[in-house]
Amino acid sequence: MLTPETTNHPQARQLAGRRVATYAFALASAALLLACSKPAEKTEDIRPVRTITLVSSNVDINSELPGEVRPRIESRLGFRVAGKIVARKVDVGTVVKRGQVLMQLDPQDLALAQMQAKAGLTAAESNRDLAVAELKRYQDLRSKNFVAASVLDGKEVAAKSAQSSYEQAQAAYKNQANQSGYTSLVADVDGVVTGLDAEVGQVVTAGTPVVRVAQTGDLDVVVGIPEDKINSIRQMTDVNVRLWASPGQTIPAKLRELSPIADPVTRTFTAKVSLGGDVKNVQLGMTAFVSFNAKNPASTIRVPLTAMFQEKNASSVWLVESGVVRLVPVQVAGSSGEEVLLAGGVKPGQVVVTAGVNQLKNGQKVTILGVEAPAASVNPAAPAKVADAAAGAAK
Repeated sequence: MLTPETTNHPQARQLAGRRVATYAFALASAALLLACSKPAEKTEDIRPVRTITLVSSNVDINSELPGEVRPRIESRLGFRVAGKIVARKVDVGTVVKRGQVLMQLDPQDLALAQMQAKAGLTAAESNRDLAVAELKRYQDLRSKNFVAASVLDGKEVAAKSAQSSYEQAQAAYKNQANQSGYTSLVADVDGVVTGLDAEVGQVVTAGTPVVRVAQTGDLDVVVGIPEDKINSIRQMTDVNVRLWASPGQTIPAKLRELSPIADPVTRTFTAKVSLGGDVKNVQLGMTAFVSFNAKNPASTIRVPLTAMFQEKNASSVWLVESGVVRLVPVQVAGSSGEEVLLAGGVKPGQVVVTAGVNQLKNGQKVTILGVEAPAASVNPAAPAKVADAAAGAAK
């Protein structure tokens, strides 16, 4: 800071003069820049889009859904008695015949129980034979009036009781013999092993599924149908199946079963489409595509799926009118491949945006891709104006 004492010094006066000159030069430069600069022109946001012109026609309604080839009947087999698995005779994919052994349990405990039942049957048989013999002797004595009638009645009751005990022991022995036979799990139909749910050494309870066997015969394709297509698919009788492994092969099929309840996980309705028993080159677990087709009696408008704009559960499209877009709600009648069928909201001849629908807003100007802009008129003064503009930019 300059004080009155320092301002009288020659060097101080020289330094103050330099500072003033510097400030004056900075202010002059700023004023010159402000005078030369021009306000930035606002550019209008014109977005490029792709469009199509709508055409009305009677198109086929079809829906194609992915699915999986599964057996019509698949049994989950289990032992009828509890025990420890000691042998497994099959693997996944093994072709089995009716009566073939699949797994075996340890038979030792059941064999001992069968021996016990056999001993009980022998004892009951001996008691029955003794009671019958005594009854015959007392009948002879009664005929000679050597014993009272009440004594003979007691022997008859004892003989009947012994006979009942014998029958009870016989039934127990037969039941235990059946239990011993249940230690071997056998296939009840011809089929293919599709899964194993238990292994050797595992202790299982009675009825626990241990082997899955798919019965040889008719095959189904299981698909999940979205809830918005349930009503339309119920009325479609033309059903075809196309395998992912054989895209050129089309197999006629039939909708055999449609679940009335949605799956709690996928929220789709399970449908089973029957392929019949004479199909070839179709294996379990293959990926298939099921198409449901129907003729549309009314005229509809077909637009690409990319033209649909979804907002608040409402379907709309962007119409292009005089270079400006407008959002219009529409009524969807169905789908055809990757296209959507519209039943109302638009008319043939209107132009609809098919790409960039999520970047637009009502009243926005657009330019259509693929359409050339009109050529500018030749103006003799244009070159001079361009040269002047370039010279101004150079300055």
